[in-house]
Amino acid sequence: MNRREFLLASAGAAVASGQQRGGRRPPNILFIMSDDLGASEVGCYGNLDVKTPNLDRFASQGVRFETCYATPLCSPTRVELMTGRYGFRTGFTNFIGRVTNRRMRLQEEELTFADMLKAHGYATGLSGKWQLGLISLHPAMIHDSGFDEYYSWSWTRGGLPKGSPAEGQERQRYWHPAIVSNGKYVPTKPEQYGEDLYSDWIIDFMKRHRGRPFLAYYPMCLIHEPWDATPDLAKAGAKTAGGMLHNIEYMDHVMGKVLGSLDKLGLAENTIVFFCGDNGTGKAGKGSVIEKGVRVPMIVRGPGIRKGVVSRDLIDFSDVLPTMAELTGAKIPGGPELEHDGLSFAPELQGREGKRREWIFSYLAYERMIRDKRWLMEGDGSLYDCGESRDGSGYRDMTTDLSPEVLAVKKRFQNLLTRLPAPPQEPPGLKNPLQPYTGGVAN
Repeated sequence: MNRREFLLASAGAAVASGQQRGGRRPPNILFIMSDDLGASEVGCYGNLDVKTPNLDRFASQGVRFETCYATPLCSPTRVELMTGRYGFRTGFTNFIGRVTNRRMRLQEEELTFADMLKAHGYATGLSGKWQLGLISLHPAMIHDSGFDEYYSWSWTRGGLPKGSPAEGQERQRYWHPAIVSNGKYVPTKPEQYGEDLYSDWIIDFMKRHRGRPFLAYYPMCLIHEPWDATPDLAKAGAKTAGGMLHNIEYMDHVMGKVLGSLDKLGLAENTIVFFCGDNGTGKAGKGSVIEKGVRVPMIVRGPGIRKGVVSRDLIDFSDVLPTMAELTGAKIPGGPELEHDGLSFAPELQGREGKRREWIFSYLAYERMIRDKRWLMEGDGSLYDCGESRDGSGYRDMTTDLSPEVLAVKKRFQNLLTRLPAPPQEPPGLKNPLQPYTGGVAN
């Protein structure tokens, strides 16, 4: 079943706007993802140097997963997240346009969680960072990926519609940002801060569609470098000195603002909220096929979700789509040509019996990594006995150990990796796979 066939087949069964299912309306979904935020940067994950009161409070109201794997870079993470499929299936095993990934946009045949929920009668909207192809070259791309509406940072000046008056705005994501909304250039001013605009739009989207189920997908631009000055929360009109800590704290402020809007709009009791990062922190793991490069926060709160739970279940980003499907009653898009890799973690969220993952997987370019509850094999083949630890502390390097137990672990992991192939090696003479294939594009 291809994309068009799925959408046509699902249209007749879609939940109409405002219609109730089994006497109750399906829950809204608000999915918030911070850019370049590893798990170790958040207070509730043990960081004592930064203040994240809104995220910490949010975690106390839901389920916080200790071990959630994304990929080490944004493009493969976002495709895996939205499709529920690992990169060897979608072609996204690297950043867009790099050597192991010749694709320059999310492909039309891929079905996303927005397609799935739109077919189920949901209004779908996206605000913030897309970065899966230039909007100017593929103006229908975000709509074709299942989103009714969008308000997106343009990524580069080349991503703006032709003729946009964008002098001085090339690649700007924060102050005076370059924005495209539903194919049209959005003028901004030097004193306007991007994350305030993106969050305002997602709040307005939820307000406009509160009469029916909605999916509000908010991939933030924060906290990606440059760690510019942020608005000063203590002094109106002033700016902070910038730096990563100020950017994390402003991200937490925006999180509080969006969560507060749910209360004001009367939506909190029927909205399931996800929060995560997209890869490890810049200059502290990002881009490397190691646990610091892929371990991100994942916190979920909402109706029917347990409160104040710290879960030791293993999850990765392929699990999000089937989890959304189970929580909303939507039909997972399927067929042999769209095989999915994820497993719903709704049973863990709701505290009931259900299948749990035995291992999780990540990748970048030709490197792959895998872990179970005790053992971790990183991209260079290093093997660690993690014991009961989940944050890197106390791990024992067992790479050269030849004991029967360790050899059995290596064999088991290698057998699993045969089902999770790396991309074919490129011919000699091409650029390093971790270097831009079309140079000069920031991510």
